[in-house]
Amino acid sequence: MSDNGTVSSNGFGRRILEWYRTHGRHDLPWRKSRNPYNILVSEVMLQQTQISRVIEKYREFLLAFPSVRALARANARDVLVVWQGLGYNRRALYLQRAAYQIVKEHNGRFPRHVEKLEALPGIGPYTARAVAVFAWNAPEILLETNIRRVMLHFFFRDQDRVSDSQIEPLLQRMLHHKDPRIWYWALMDYGAGPLKKISNPNRRSKHYIKQTRFEGSRRYVRSKALSFLLGCDSGKSEEHIECELLKDTHCASYLSEYDISPILEALVNEGMICRKRRLYAVARRPY
Repeated sequence: MSDNGTVSSNGFGRRILEWYRTHGRHDLPWRKSRNPYNILVSEVMLQQTQISRVIEKYREFLLAFPSVRALARANARDVLVVWQGLGYNRRALYLQRAAYQIVKEHNGRFPRHVEKLEALPGIGPYTARAVAVFAWNAPEILLETNIRRVMLHFFFRDQDRVSDSQIEPLLQRMLHHKDPRIWYWALMDYGAGPLKKISNPNRRSKHYIKQTRFEGSRRYVRSKALSFLLGCDSGKSEEHIECELLKDTHCASYLSEYDISPILEALVNEGMICRKRRLYAVARRPY
């Protein structure tokens, strides 16, 4: 394989797999499981969250909710408490809604067809295919941040605004039908390993979005409001919640310009909290 980006699919595959055998992250706990529930939990947690933060939360979550049925019948408050520290709290509720639907409509058994997995709440095309690949070794096309980084680096080195629709046919041609699970782990680890040391090729993706600052953002205030309510034994008024949030410098900066009412209303609409007699509390069920 040359260094100018001109590679054959066979040479490329050998290079990636040889590197993975020696340097791959073989000890990640979810890679030791073939249980589709465990795989789904890991995939949802890994969305926009660093692996180092996910590992312990993954173990803690499965200890608290060891099966899809256990998660489906759990109190949403308990689910959110365990989820604290991962961010993007709505992911936890979507995960619980998916578990409930699997129990209600599929008798607790994961549907093996990607289309039926995609029909579950909060499960998009990538997550559905990731469950199929990593639980059942299904030969599906997977494209996420690290895989995209690898493909852009080797096959689109001099191009900008590369769309995923340009990358997917290459992935289709190079798909390892014998063991797609290992192949995708190798691609992910190569993207998260040696390619982390170079300028991020993902900036040349048409779908690249630069992450915005969390502190002082609307999402930050949402997170702090929910965390506060999770620590309360009773409902709190909007005024009480705002007063508590103003103690945080970043929240105070946001609330000096914006009202907290739309944030609380959004949390109610998403099923995270409920409102009764002008008091807000964490909801018992997300469905």
